[in-house]
Amino acid sequence: MIIKQFEDKPLAHYSYAIISEGEMAVVDPSRDVKPYYELAEMHNAKIVAVFETHPHADFVSSHLQIHKETGADIYVSKLVGASYPHIPFDDGDTLSLGKVTFKAINTPGHSPDGITVIAVDDKDNHIMFSGDTLFIGDVGRPDLREKAGNMKAKREELAKSMYHTVKNKFNDLPDSTIIYPAHGAGSLCGKNLSTDPSSTLGRERKENWVFKNLSEADFIEHILKDQPFIPSYFGYNVDINKEGADNFEISIAKPSFQFQVDKLEVSETLIVDIRNQDDYNKNHLPKSINIIAETEDDKFETWLGAIVKPEEPFYVVLNSVKDREKVLSRIAKIGYEKQLKGMMTLGKATFADSKPFNLEDFKNNKNKYTIVDVRNKSEVEEQMFFKDAITIPLDQLRDSEANIPTDKPIVVHCAGGYRSATGSSIISNLTNKVPVYDLSDAVENYK
Repeated sequence: MIIKQFEDKPLAHYSYAIISEGEMAVVDPSRDVKPYYELAEMHNAKIVAVFETHPHADFVSSHLQIHKETGADIYVSKLVGASYPHIPFDDGDTLSLGKVTFKAINTPGHSPDGITVIAVDDKDNHIMFSGDTLFIGDVGRPDLREKAGNMKAKREELAKSMYHTVKNKFNDLPDSTIIYPAHGAGSLCGKNLSTDPSSTLGRERKENWVFKNLSEADFIEHILKDQPFIPSYFGYNVDINKEGADNFEISIAKPSFQFQVDKLEVSETLIVDIRNQDDYNKNHLPKSINIIAETEDDKFETWLGAIVKPEEPFYVVLNSVKDREKVLSRIAKIGYEKQLKGMMTLGKATFADSKPFNLEDFKNNKNKYTIVDVRNKSEVEEQMFFKDAITIPLDQLRDSEANIPTDKPIVVHCAGGYRSATGSSIISNLTNKVPVYDLSDAVENYK
């Protein structure tokens, strides 16, 4: 048995391929099918199965495209109510692939329709593809289905289901079982995920808090406490994944493109400028929002889906035409390519700039400024950097005009500088009465 783990760093997402005797299965595939096809070619293997552990909220899966292009069967719980062609895969169901036997375990908790896929080879090696149920160091959050998908479940009910899943569903598996989750540290599908890409069930039984001897009430209280915010696109992605997404390559070929734009002709449509902060500050289109997409560590997909609403049309300003395909791919990972009206690069014309920030004056006269903290609630509760700051999480900022005073210049901060760049651009669009500044990475001086 050959197992390949694929990592999508911006979304902290893991997907998998399992190969045995010339046949291949894929687990929780990401939007772009190319890596899986290349692996199949490398091993001269035929893709015959796709396992979906649940309808994902944080990314769009390629399960339907793989089915259409390879003929592979899709295996998913009957509880999903999937509208795409599939084979129900629930408690007691099995599939043989080469010398590997796969079996399903219904593991509700993160979602009511989640499954864990167990693979056992001819040498009795046990592998667990745990989806968003069991993570390394934690379990999946139970509060995503209150506003997501046709099947809604209350967080308390799912938290209780997760308790019984952890206590009862894995007891027959040996400590040597290798755990491969769908997410790692940085994902919003849990709160305390490890950076380790895998673990063993024995290690988790010793170290993971969920296996401690907690009462049901204590377990529920702990799992519901301090969960991160829920981006607005999560419910949208659940619905897409229950139906199956359109072809990846065709979808990203549709948006228009304008090269070296010298005048603005996009009416009132939202504009997302993905260039770095310095370039944005020097010259940007009026009313544009700066959501930076430069590296795999910037979480562009998450913040795009948190700030731009599902089905809200928008344009994207690129740094270079060379970035076009990569950025389109990142947008498509959360299913936003259909609402992307077009992409552009800027020409030599000057549109708008951001006023330089006098950091020294701020240091000496903080009372002259309104300070806005755009970090998440749990971060603020852990430590306030400025006692008089107004706290508005970044994902709520576009709807918070009434909560931001405009009698003094505004300074925006986050924890490191990335979110404050976005936040200051959003607030600048909400008011023209006072200047808006970004504290950026100078926030490190106030921690």
